[in-house]
Order: sequence, then C-alpha cells, then structure tokens
Amino acid sequence: MRRMRTEEEKITGSQLGLLLFTFIVSTIILTIPGLMEMFAKQDAWLSVFPSITTGLLSIWVMTALAKRYPGMTIMQYSEKIIGKWLGKCLGFYYVYFWFMSISVMAKQHTFFIHTLLLPKSPSIVGSLTVLVLSGIAVYLGIEVIGRSTEFLTPMKMVLLLPLFFLTLRDLDPGQLKPVLAEGILPVLQGAIVPAGAFMNQMFILGWLLPYLNFPKKARKVSLLALLGISIFIFIVVLFTIMVLGPLTGKLNYSYLSVMQYIGVEGSFERLEAIAVSIWVLGSFEKIAVSLFILCLSISQLFGIRNYRDIISPVTLLAIIGSVWVFKNSSDLLAYLTFIYPSAGLITQSLIPLSLLLIDAIKRKAGRSLR
Repeated sequence: MRRMRTEEEKITGSQLGLLLFTFIVSTIILTIPGLMEMFAKQDAWLSVFPSITTGLLSIWVMTALAKRYPGMTIMQYSEKIIGKWLGKCLGFYYVYFWFMSISVMAKQHTFFIHTLLLPKSPSIVGSLTVLVLSGIAVYLGIEVIGRSTEFLTPMKMVLLLPLFFLTLRDLDPGQLKPVLAEGILPVLQGAIVPAGAFMNQMFILGWLLPYLNFPKKARKVSLLALLGISIFIFIVVLFTIMVLGPLTGKLNYSYLSVMQYIGVEGSFERLEAIAVSIWVLGSFEKIAVSLFILCLSISQLFGIRNYRDIISPVTLLAIIGSVWVFKNSSDLLAYLTFIYPSAGLITQSLIPLSLLLIDAIKRKAGRSLR
C-alpha cells in the first residue's frame, strides 16, 4: 500500500470542527458535572460561562500564530520565535506533555471499562485495545481520522439527544436553589475544570491547523466548535444537578447515573450501554488525535521524515505509560481536579501566549531598526 505523504494530508473545516468538538465532549460529559459540583455546588451550571474565556483566548492565540507561520506546527515555529535550542527544549516538554496526556486518557478509559463493563479483566486490556486501534488510525493519517470523526460524531449525537428528552420529566428546578448562595468565588473555582478542557481542545490547533485545507476558516470553525461544546456542557451540567442534586459531586460518573436513573422500565432499560458506546468511541477518537500529535512532534523534533515510522514504538511506550501512570482511580481524580487545570493553564495558554508576545516584540523591534 502506498504511503500518503504528510504534506498531502488535508482535513476540511467541518472535520476540524468535529475533531475539536469530540475531543472534549465524548468523555468529559460523564465526569465533568461531578468535578464542577465539588466546588460550585448547585451553581456549577453557572461555572460554564467564565470557563469559556480560556477557549476564546486559546483560539485567538493559536490562530494568530498559525497566520504568522502558515504551514507550520507549534513545534516548528517555536524554534523560529525563541531560537533553536530553547525551541528544542520546549519541543521536548511538549513531547512529554502529550505522552503523559495519552497515558492519562488510556488509564481513564481503562478505569471506566473495568468499573462498568469488564471488572474481572486485567486492567491492561482496556488500554491495549484502544491504543492499538488508535495506532492503526494514526498510521492511516489525520485525514482518515477526520473522516471517521465525521461519521462517528453524528452517530453519538443520535444516541445522546433522545436521552436529553427522557431526562426532561425528571428535572427539578428546585435543586438549583439558592443561586449564588456563597457568592461568585465557588462559581469561579468550579470553572477551573471546564476551562482546562477548553484550553486542551483549542491547544491541538497548534498541530492540526497546517492540515486544514482552507486556513482562513480556522478561527470561524474553532469558534463554532467552542460554542457547540459550551452549550452541550451547559445542558449536561444543568440536567445532572436538576436530577441528582447534591449527589452529583459524590459520583465519579455522575451523568452516567442520570442515564441509569431515567431508564423507563419495560421500554428503555440499561441505558448505560449508550454511555459505554459513547465513551469508547470518544476515547478512540481522542487518543488517536493525541497519538498523531505525539508522533508528529517527535518526528519534527528529531528530523524524522515520516511520523509513521515511529508509531509502533510510541504506541508501545504509551501502553506501558498507561499501566504506570496511576495506581487507582482516586489518584486519577486528584490529578484531574487539582493538577491538570494548573498544568494545562501553563502549557496550553501561557506558553503559546508568551510565544505570540515574543514574536510580536521581535517583529516590532525589527521594523524599528530598518
């Protein structure tokens, strides 16, 4: 089979938008209501609004950098902005970041499958299967990943939308009261987790924009994806609190509990099977994109001509990392709640923003010296 050259791979604007959308929504909808309710209590639905600002900032920064350095990933233009050696150091950090991210994603997938579906299977089974499938998808290229997302995302929405309508009969608006009982600070604290998710979503633009067939559509597509994600998360958090109330923050997969609760006896039962389907498909898409970014980053860092040449060893290392990264679900929950948001803020917002500022200063200084 003829290998497709990297520069020939292209994705459309709709595929990019769906990649951004599914990168967040597919897995986070089951966990984010509980994480937000831990801080904001019944006001967690309000936390969605301040969290959007990080997504807007990331979109502006990443699209501005891509416009200044067309056809380049953040790995490539970092060296042009801050110099070869500092750029290489930043590249090593991004490789480490994406390796850890894939390990965490695979471990999170493993815990979910082990808890809900295969409690007696070895924990490595979940990470092994999803990473091998993702490796195959990465070998086929980002264009194939984009096309699969174009097919899988609408299918997941078809499964989810009827659940929203089934939830309507069990909603209790009284669970949202009192509004802002403890002031605005808990709302801002509850916004930290979705803010990290929005940053992560838009951060991948640093690697995907060079593959967009019409780069001028990047900002519009990204904003539409952010709007869709914001509306979706708002509905999920709002419905979960209105159904479960104070129990939301005590459950690891709170929206899964909503699905189990709304089952109609004799008609619609075992609705958690839908949650499992959405989670598995979402984990595959998310890990495939992340693995593509990791392999692309390593190839650009070390000057490897084709990122496909390193997919097998990188996938193997990711499997090992998924086994090693966390011992139990409590460690994973602590990481997602306290460590990831702050690390994400530095990695996905402050560093790209610093690159943009440094580049702007260098260009302005260069013009003044002419």
